Amino acid sequence: MAASYCLTQMTWPEIEQALTTVKIAIIPLGAHEQHGPHMIESCDAVLAEEMGKRLTERLYPNAILTPTINMGVSPHHMHFPGTISLEPTTLIAILRDMIKSLQHHGIEKFLILNAHGGNQATLGVAVEMLTRELATQIYYAKTTASAKDVMDRRLESKLYGHSCDREVSEALYLAPQLVRPDRLEKGDLTEGRWKKLRPGQVLQGFYYYEEMTRNGCLGDATKASREIGEEIVETALERLTQAVQDML
Repeated sequence: MAASYCLTQMTWPEIEQALTTVKIAIIPLGAHEQHGPHMIESCDAVLAEEMGKRLTERLYPNAILTPTINMGVSPHHMHFPGTISLEPTTLIAILRDMIKSLQHHGIEKFLILNAHGGNQATLGVAVEMLTRELATQIYYAKTTASAKDVMDRRLESKLYGHSCDREVSEALYLAPQLVRPDRLEKGDLTEGRWKKLRPGQVLQGFYYYEEMTRNGCLGDATKASREIGEEIVETALERLTQAVQDML
């Protein structure tokens, strides 16, 4: 196993020694929300943690992995059973307390590694606020967004992003226990106003996920594969590693 620093697996003397080389803390951020009939609801949190582990290994001995924040901003999924959503202010408060605690131990750079698109708007506000408030350096990144060129080349679906061929492929590579292989479904999309509110449209606005998809999925999960997931994940990790090293 590759060497890495993970707070949840270390004693305080081990952490004290690690902090002599650690320059950045990686905070995995996910969500607890519906992922259709073929992915379990902890999906985003597990994928964020698995990506965080691998990124921390690549950055050893300069990075340390924090506990995962396993809930996020998910009000658009609330009408599907089991979803738990944080208010944006709650997520910002959790991040503030985590970063303040880690600052106390001498860490001054932070990367929030996010696996849930619904957290992105809150993260933009959080990073702007907390960077100034705590006089520190905070960055955020979507786990595999930097590999969009691979997604565009390998995925047949044009509308993907949730329990789709992309996300299921990533899970088959990183954490196959998240997937129910015998229940894979294509997204059951509806006709509705959501099409006029998507990114890139003239207007942006809130809509519930069931207004867009009856089964909670986008894309076509039946086209997912471990091979596609490996290429997406490894490309993203390579680019994330380089970006963080440049900042350090």
